[in-house]
Amino acid sequence: MSSQPLRIVVIGGSAAGPKAAAKARRMDEFADITLIQREPDLSMASCGFPYYVGGTFDDRNLLICTPAGIVRDPNFYGKAKAIKALVETEAVRIDRKAHAVTYEHLPTGEQQTIAYDRLVIATGASPVCPNAPGFELEGVMTLHSMADADALRAVRDERKAAKAIVVGGGLIGFEVCEALRLAGIDTTVVEKTDQILPFLDRELAKLVENHVRANGPDIIVNNGVAEFLGDAEGKLTGVKLDNGTELPCQVAVIAVGVRPNIGLAVAAGIEIGEQGGILVNEHMQTSDPDIYAVGDCVECKSLITGHQVRAPYGDIANLQGRVAGQNVIHPGSARFPGVTQTGICKIFDFTVGITGLSEHRARALGLDDIETATISGLDIPVFMKGKLLVSKLIAERGSGRIIGYQCIGPGDVSKRVATVAMAIRGQLTVDDLVNADLPYAPPYSLALDHVIVNAQVLENKLAGRMQGISVRDVKLRVDHEADCFILDTRSPVEFEETRLGIGETLIPLGALRERLGELPQDKDKEIILYCKISLRGYEGAAILQAHGWRNVKVMEGGIMAWPYPKEK
Repeated sequence: MSSQPLRIVVIGGSAAGPKAAAKARRMDEFADITLIQREPDLSMASCGFPYYVGGTFDDRNLLICTPAGIVRDPNFYGKAKAIKALVETEAVRIDRKAHAVTYEHLPTGEQQTIAYDRLVIATGASPVCPNAPGFELEGVMTLHSMADADALRAVRDERKAAKAIVVGGGLIGFEVCEALRLAGIDTTVVEKTDQILPFLDRELAKLVENHVRANGPDIIVNNGVAEFLGDAEGKLTGVKLDNGTELPCQVAVIAVGVRPNIGLAVAAGIEIGEQGGILVNEHMQTSDPDIYAVGDCVECKSLITGHQVRAPYGDIANLQGRVAGQNVIHPGSARFPGVTQTGICKIFDFTVGITGLSEHRARALGLDDIETATISGLDIPVFMKGKLLVSKLIAERGSGRIIGYQCIGPGDVSKRVATVAMAIRGQLTVDDLVNADLPYAPPYSLALDHVIVNAQVLENKLAGRMQGISVRDVKLRVDHEADCFILDTRSPVEFEETRLGIGETLIPLGALRERLGELPQDKDKEIILYCKISLRGYEGAAILQAHGWRNVKVMEGGIMAWPYPKEK
């Protein structure tokens, strides 16, 4: 190695870039490290923007400071990390042959060139915006930068709006929706596709939709924004939907996803992947061995399918930044193998979490030899004031390998999603999970944790001990007046408190053996059983199978997983 210090240039100062620069400094005290950032702020906690907008906290500096409360500005980077941080500065060209980057100081327009030995591209992503007239109107906003967060916070603090539209029914859309609603703004979410939260399977997404509506906001699906409407002063007054409906609003927040910022890389001749992000190997190295790329501008490998995917998440950006920061000093010494695409968000009193593939996504990818199990239950015991969880576990039939998990509800979703995320990462099977040694005490879990119960139900299905049916398929049978017998195995008291009203017959589990004569005597007739969470439904199904009924199914998740209207 040359006696001259390594020259490291990092383009992008949001999450992945600062992490790469900081790791490089820790690996080499004497490297010459420069960080180029287009925005005036550095190392922003962008996932915290909705909570700042919603008033969870009021000090914006909390989004850009260290755990010790020190603001991560150029002075901090210079003094604490010996990193030269250039803000309000945009990289405009990469000259790979000369190993140089040309950048422009935006306030003055002055351009300079800096040489590098190794370069890290962390240019992030930009919001995808609808191609609709009126997008330039005052009041049409995104939530992607600190400036966006400041502008939306001002809407809240200054009471500038009575009605708001959120365009997009994904994670960010609903975090923004909650923030606006908590600010007292009447909010409607508009989603162009036929369901919200497309990473969830439909029946779980419907439960979340019900929860959002119960907290005030409206949701419109199967409709997009055709036009933003404004007044003579250029201010937003409403939106027109694809079907012609006009909704009045003073604010419209665009949250339909992000697109990788790859312009700089494309102009430099760096290879772009099939998903539209910069292509990198497991060392975060691009097609140019001296240039690395990290964060929202790249694509990486799915650890489940092996396919290229995009994973624009803050945690992934930091992980990738750390790997690149080590490799720019010691090439090839660190690797980022890929992602399981784990995500989580808070929507009012619900948490929504996913890891791996949904059933819908798995089948779309051609993975048809799979089995699923949906359950409802508490996170901790009733006497500890346990809260509801509804979850769905997905595994390959042949190998039993776990490939996906979804969990929603007011209970502790995060713990369960984290558990299954590591199971997927470790290529564990359903058999591995049914006897998992997880921590147990009443304040934290049931004796059999929710994840273990889900795995046990899936094990029963794989072994043929239980035949399940989804709430969605039960609803379809009812709607089409299918010839089936529906059996509610709860108590009469529960039946009086709430019931589905789908033509069900009430026979409590404790009375079932004495009342078998009330069931269809055709032993091949389809019988569907359920209870509150369908544990009693499963026990009832076992009784009927033992007495010769051959077409017995359990409605998975029971009444707690039923997202459709009820009679009572």
